[in-house]
Amino acid sequence: MRFTWVACRPDCRGWITADGIVTADTPHEFEAFAREHDVVGATVVLNSSGGSVNDTIALGRRWRDLAMRTTVGVSLEASGGQAYIAPQAYCESMCAFLLLAGKLRYVPDAAHVKLHQIWIGDRAHDAAAGSYSAQEITIIERDIGRLAKYTFDMGGDGELLSLSMSVPPWAELHEVSPAELRLTNLVTARSAAEVFTPKSGLSFLTGSKARSFGLPLAHVEGTFESPLPQTHAEGNRAAGASGAFETAAKR
Repeated sequence: MRFTWVACRPDCRGWITADGIVTADTPHEFEAFAREHDVVGATVVLNSSGGSVNDTIALGRRWRDLAMRTTVGVSLEASGGQAYIAPQAYCESMCAFLLLAGKLRYVPDAAHVKLHQIWIGDRAHDAAAGSYSAQEITIIERDIGRLAKYTFDMGGDGELLSLSMSVPPWAELHEVSPAELRLTNLVTARSAAEVFTPKSGLSFLTGSKARSFGLPLAHVEGTFESPLPQTHAEGNRAAGASGAFETAAKR
């Protein structure tokens, strides 16, 4: 997962983009990023196909300790060096549990949150054809237990686990409906403005791009790179080669 700070000048704070899959390196990479930026209470904009279960849990707990806020979107650069957030983005598989880590959480109407079961990463692309040892099944069950505890610790509802664990890795992902986003507690904020806290006295701009997500335009700090969503399933299969237990995304 790649982290980028998008600065908002002169009167608003900015936000963090989090793009790509969660790997074993991601928690350490975030700590390095956090040493360079004031991340306490910051907003994370997610665009991810998921990744490692245990590393997602570790990263999510860290975000909650930092009182961070979460949403789904893609940060893009506009003319004049300004950035805006496009809501047409994906938060799939374990990404939904990163979304849950936010102290406040918002999902725009155009974003897609999708769920399915956790599985062994390097066999998730053809899970039905695989054979599994008793030890591997035990590890999967252990990680489901860890994920359940994390879900309740973060304020999630059991319905989130039920929706996720009812979809095998060879089936199409379940797209979480607006009603289910509320039922599972994946969404706690009613508008984007609640998860983006401007400095006192700032008025939100009303440009056409900003209006689509209800956010202020921001100036980009340095070179900005944030690609539109690609084929998420391919990214997760590549991460699975490490042998870590991960989710695999399929659209």
